[in-house]
Amino acid sequence: MRRFLNNVAVSIDRLNGWLGETVSWLTLAMIVVTFFIVVLRYVFQLNWIWLQESVIYMHALVFMVGAAYTFRDNEHVRVDIFYRGFSEWGKAVVNLLGGVILLLPMVLFLFWVSGGYVLDSWALGEGSREAGGLPLVFIMKSYIPLMAGLLFLQGFSSILHSLLTLSRGRD
Repeated sequence: MRRFLNNVAVSIDRLNGWLGETVSWLTLAMIVVTFFIVVLRYVFQLNWIWLQESVIYMHALVFMVGAAYTFRDNEHVRVDIFYRGFSEWGKAVVNLLGGVILLLPMVLFLFWVSGGYVLDSWALGEGSREAGGLPLVFIMKSYIPLMAGLLFLQGFSSILHSLLTLSRGRD
């Protein structure tokens, strides 16, 4: 059973790792597109709203998908006045309680409240409010439940890792 739980946790970690590393390339794309926007605007006096909005879409995807990746690598913001001094067992207790009491309920709530918002946007085929903008706002809004789902999976993985650590006993 321990091996199965570990395999599940490792698979989730790999998924979020692959997704995080994949979308991280969008940061390079954002730099290149922003450079072209500046050159087009100030050298050629051309301005395309859809190109500017594409940077916003990429930025949103990097942050939304990157949230689970950051959590996986324990690089998220943490007030760890006490945590850093805890043993591996103590950290596992904190991670388990934090995941079960705080993280999972929060991402489930986020998934639930974003559902109607996203479905309404899809039903309308919502597009940009700007003339010449991207007609894909409904896709960008879909990043919200995607983030919640990926964070849920990563939180579940963290809980499994904590349970496996606790099952080994104290240090």
